[in-house]
Amino acid sequence: MFVKIKTNKMRRLIFLAIAASSFAACNSNSANKVETTEKQTAASTDGTAYAVDSTSTITWTGSKPTGKHTGTFKISAGTFNVKDGVLTGGNFIININSLNNEDLAKDAESKAKLEGHLKSPDFFDVAKYPTAKFEITAVELNTDTTKKDVTHIIKGNLTLKDSTKNIAIPARVTIDAKTLSANATFSIDRTLWGMNYKGPDNPQDWIIAKSVDLKLNLTAATK
Repeated sequence: MFVKIKTNKMRRLIFLAIAASSFAACNSNSANKVETTEKQTAASTDGTAYAVDSTSTITWTGSKPTGKHTGTFKISAGTFNVKDGVLTGGNFIININSLNNEDLAKDAESKAKLEGHLKSPDFFDVAKYPTAKFEITAVELNTDTTKKDVTHIIKGNLTLKDSTKNIAIPARVTIDAKTLSANATFSIDRTLWGMNYKGPDNPQDWIIAKSVDLKLNLTAATK
């Protein structure tokens, strides 16, 4: 049995949903999509503590059929542990309330509207969940020779809102006696953390790409 589509609005939503699927398929970077599993036990915190620098950030990019938006989050605190020159564990806190849009910088009204929308209960709900957290569960040397700029796979529990999932981040990590840096480019499926606009079955959520691109730029130093 076929159901007749009665309204132009519904036709438009269905068209946009189909367009969104095509857009996501053409623009997804499957090579950087992280492996996601259930929450794991945190790694030990043996070794020297390196405090995360306040200049550390995460850059985000979200896509839709008509374009994309890019911005940043600040990393407000964190500590990494290094033993015998090897990263052993640690964590960092993401200040979700610091969400900043960059591509609309010349349009103050649109920029404020988007930031307010993303901070609302429709997405991050910062009034209730002002921070997110990443906690290392394991660190492995990269053995995939196709990933030229990746030295380590950092596995950890990512908590967004009230959901925690374990992800495996391909990162370039450099360590010396005083400093540590970690840089990574990867993507996550926002819906695995319950990040759905007006619910997972709402057509308005279908036109937003599930995949969100993230760039981690983190530096830390011994105290």
